[in-house]
Amino acid sequence: MANDAAPSPDRRPADGGPFDAIVVGAGFSGLYQLHCLRDRLGLSVRVLEAGSGVGGTWYWNRYPGARCDSESHSYGYFFSRELLEEWEWTERYPEQPEILRYLNHVADRFDLKRDISFDTRVTAARRDAAANRWHVETSAGERLTATYLILAVGCLSSANVPKIPGLETFAGAWYHTGEWPHEGVDFTGKRVGQIGTGSTGIQAAPVIARSAAHLTVFQRTPNYSVPARNGPLGAEFKRWVRERHDEIRDVVRTTPNGHPFRIAERKAFDVTDEERRAIYEAAWEKGGLQFRASFRDLLVDKRANDTAAAFIKEKIRAIVKDKATAAVLAAIDHPYAAKRPPIDSGYFETFNRDNVTLVDIRARPIERIVPGGIVAGGREYPLDIIVFATGFDAMTGPLLRIAIEGSDGLTLKEAWRAGPRTYLGLQVAGFPNMFTLTGPGSPSVLCNLPVAIEQHVEWITDCIAWLRANGVDRIEPAAEAVESWVAHVNEAAAATLLPTVPHSWYLGANVPGKPRVFMPYAGGMARYRAICEDVAARGYAGFVLGGSDRAAARPARVGGFAAAAASGSVGV
Repeated sequence: MANDAAPSPDRRPADGGPFDAIVVGAGFSGLYQLHCLRDRLGLSVRVLEAGSGVGGTWYWNRYPGARCDSESHSYGYFFSRELLEEWEWTERYPEQPEILRYLNHVADRFDLKRDISFDTRVTAARRDAAANRWHVETSAGERLTATYLILAVGCLSSANVPKIPGLETFAGAWYHTGEWPHEGVDFTGKRVGQIGTGSTGIQAAPVIARSAAHLTVFQRTPNYSVPARNGPLGAEFKRWVRERHDEIRDVVRTTPNGHPFRIAERKAFDVTDEERRAIYEAAWEKGGLQFRASFRDLLVDKRANDTAAAFIKEKIRAIVKDKATAAVLAAIDHPYAAKRPPIDSGYFETFNRDNVTLVDIRARPIERIVPGGIVAGGREYPLDIIVFATGFDAMTGPLLRIAIEGSDGLTLKEAWRAGPRTYLGLQVAGFPNMFTLTGPGSPSVLCNLPVAIEQHVEWITDCIAWLRANGVDRIEPAAEAVESWVAHVNEAAAATLLPTVPHSWYLGANVPGKPRVFMPYAGGMARYRAICEDVAARGYAGFVLGGSDRAAARPARVGGFAAAAASGSVGV
């Protein structure tokens, strides 16, 4: 892909189209996809965004303590040298307002907002095979058409509010962290109950506790967490980053998780117990996700993982003064980093405060919500505010809440009734010319997302350019290519400890009734990139290409990813 391009001339169709492409979502994915299709290919594009501004996840997630868990110098776009040089982050792990300012800066710099319809929620999309177009409907009754439908709806954008009996009777206020009021919430003098101790809850609890009269944390699943060691970036580090943009870009693009550090070559038992502990101590003091990179076998060898797990549990028991509370926090039942590994700013220390209580709802389950609070284990906890830090209907939820209908009346909901099935996480059989950015079957949530997003957007852009140059007006994966890819995704997951956690949202376990399928690709971002490049180089092997008449389509060549899949390291 070219580094930059001049803005395209204004060739927007009428409000309803037809457009060359409709993009749903104006977060990291949608903004870059608009730039690539409009300014690099000269296509007519309309972005439809439910929010009143750009940002996607970072527009909606404004909860206390919301910040990125990727280091700032790697959390952004790398496609434009000018953008890299003119933007300067202020913290090691940027907070939500700073990330939102960055995305607005990008949108303004590339004049993207003129082709975005805000406050526009897409409710349905239907494939018209005869016209080779997608018909898209919004909640306001608008109808638009386009040749290509690109879903940039995000992996974590469909809030999961648990169905607890009595919620409607609660006399106080309740909020989900993923749909936080833009005006904020004042916890001063309030009795607050927080349900959930995943990454979001670990970020929110310390901040809420500082102003609340009392915070009660309801924990079902204890979690590991490593200190973020967040702080302002110094002048020397900022200068180091400015001088090494190319180097940083190379690292994030060639590592399994897209982070700006390499995973150590050593294994956990290549060193003595004393050396291993010293390595963990140094990583703990440095802080951040790099703790995972201490040894290369932590996510593939349970015995190796046990050494990291034991170290972190020991740290939890040392930090938390009350031994009973520490025991509940450290009673973690899964391997370290087999679920999303949080990093924190004073999370465990929060339980040393006099105004914080931990409730173990694995032992004393929540029974119901009453007007005055929450009843758990037969005891009522009086509350003024309830905060649901209960995560999302991840990866598939944002896609399935749109009524999508492909060829021959096939709905996406029906196609995925047993779990998501894609080819490369990019397309679904039976849904021609529909692309899913960071969809199920791609590295997505196992990766520093902007890195995965850039790769997906550029692949889709190159694909559409190739289709147009070769007179091909329709692309969809062959059923056998989907079968092969799903098998490879399962094989990659099985090579790790990731699928061993039955309550992981990677498997959809946080949403009642959702099929238990391991959704992201665990083979690593570098390996995945090579596979996608190989597929494209082989004339889009595994895809059916042709005109709008299915019978005229070019048969797919399956197996284009086999050679590339055989190389590369497993993601961690």
